Amino acid sequence: MRDLVTTNDPVLLSYLKVLLEDAGIETAVFDGNMSAVQGTLGAVAQRLAVPEDRWEAARRLLIEADLGQWMVAP
Repeated sequence: MRDLVTTNDPVLLSYLKVLLEDAGIETAVFDGNMSAVQGTLGAVAQRLAVPEDRWEAARRLLIEADLGQWMVAP
C-alpha cells in the first residue's frame, strides 16, 4: 500500500474513499485510531492508501476530480 492522501478531515476522507472504491480502487485508512486519540490537536493525520500498482490510476482520478491538491507528494 502507498499513501495517497493525509488529512484530519473525516468528510474529505470518506468522500475520497468512496470515489476511489467506486472506480474499483481498493483503499485502506491508517492512523484512524491515533487521529481520534489526538482529538482536535491534529498532530496525527489519517492516511488514505491504495495498492502500489493502482497508485497512478488513483492519482489521475483525484486530479480529474479537481482534488489533486489533497495528495501527498509523489
